[in-house]
Amino acid sequence: MRGIDRRFLLRAMSAGIGLAALPALADPVFRRYPFSLGVASGDPRPDGVVLWTRIAPEPLEGGGMPMQPVEVAWEIASDDRFRNVVRKGTETARPELAHAVHVEVDGLEPGRDYWYRFQVGKERSAAGRTRTAPAAGSAVERLRFAVAGCQHYEQGLFTAFRHLAAERLDFVFHYGDYIYEGRESGPNVPRPRLHRGDEIYTLVDYRNRYAQYKTDRDLQAAHASTAWIASFDDHEIDNNWARDRDDNDTPPEIFLLRRAAAFQAWYEHMPVRRALLPRGADLDMFRRFAFGSLLDLHVLDTRQYRTDQPCGDRIKPRCADAMDPNATILGAPQKAWLFGGLAESRARWNALAQQVMIGQVDRDIGAERRFDMDKWDGYVADRMDLIGHIAERRQGNVVALTGDAHNTWIGDLVRDFDDPASPPVASEFVSTSITSGGDGVDQRPDTPRILAQNPHWKFYNDQRGYLSCTVTNERWQTDVRIVPFVSKPDAPISTRASFVVEHGRPGVQGA
Repeated sequence: MRGIDRRFLLRAMSAGIGLAALPALADPVFRRYPFSLGVASGDPRPDGVVLWTRIAPEPLEGGGMPMQPVEVAWEIASDDRFRNVVRKGTETARPELAHAVHVEVDGLEPGRDYWYRFQVGKERSAAGRTRTAPAAGSAVERLRFAVAGCQHYEQGLFTAFRHLAAERLDFVFHYGDYIYEGRESGPNVPRPRLHRGDEIYTLVDYRNRYAQYKTDRDLQAAHASTAWIASFDDHEIDNNWARDRDDNDTPPEIFLLRRAAAFQAWYEHMPVRRALLPRGADLDMFRRFAFGSLLDLHVLDTRQYRTDQPCGDRIKPRCADAMDPNATILGAPQKAWLFGGLAESRARWNALAQQVMIGQVDRDIGAERRFDMDKWDGYVADRMDLIGHIAERRQGNVVALTGDAHNTWIGDLVRDFDDPASPPVASEFVSTSITSGGDGVDQRPDTPRILAQNPHWKFYNDQRGYLSCTVTNERWQTDVRIVPFVSKPDAPISTRASFVVEHGRPGVQGA
């Protein structure tokens, strides 16, 4: 009981009460600060949000809590000094979920800021700011949000998150790779900081890795600054996993045990609703958010339902399997859900919030054509079904928000990527990483040739940062926010470029 006062156990033993029979602790005393992982909010709706924290006085040692429930008080106010508390209550932090709490607050007013905090015993958390979504169908003049992800702890400092926190956004879409599963690089690899331990496989492993990331103050500031809409990609479990297959040919029934542990740890550490509580190795992550009449955000899962990557994975010449009409990156149920949602949407804009690049990229600067089989380039039939669905309905309001690439790519989605004259159907903004890839450079030597042979892509940058999006009824503007380095502290932020999509006119233009 390293993190919690032994007096509780002594009192219980003197009273002849077994530990398993103890009720939830209502007034614990801690030797170390229990809110070491900060606070967060997420999944905003017009009438409420999810409030999150985890009680972890020994965050890197499994949490340091006894195996019994703890009562956690929470309150949410309409002002940052908590003079007008509008809702409050208690939630049980359970050992089965690593003493994390997910408070689904309702009864709030739409489209406004709130402030929240937690208390356990005499310890109080820092306060966080959140924001509800606008009322359903209501007129919304403007939304501002960020797109971020790929935050390898060893490869850089999370300075970009500190700058994101200062932007006072309506929400953040995190596309995934919140943690990385690999082992500590070791003293012979120059890194600004190191993972603890080996590659992670068990639930305790994943919990400790999330805790190491969440002790970062800049990441905590970003969570506390606004509501997040969280998804996952591959490194929350294992590199380039697909359905029940990992990157190492592990028997599927064994890999699913690891997937179950990873999904539980993801749920425990994300501000998401109870509807996303895993059922063993299954987790229903794809979901939809409406922001008044201005934006419908369709959050996709491009990992859990995909068929195995074709052509042996990696960057390869395209084999016949990549063109297989039965190959899928979405899976049939999710695909039907997405197509139905797009067809029925009455919002001014529709955003596909997802993980890997949709647009084609021929990555060979020579005569041979090579594509990344882990992206939509490995699932050509699914991609052309999606683009065709948008084109046939003349939805000139679809924007894809993507990550994973560790670079910024901005361009158009077209029906025929091999025809330079093929007109835009939708637009895609690919966010760079927070840290993954290290400091980076503005342009790589082969950038001009890559862009020349992929003319539907209009911009590329290889520095770290995030995307900041401002959406109005008539225009969508995306600012490429970059930091010059992540290998040392206090990097400044700047806008490297800005691009605009006009409503009803697919295709990106320079701002």
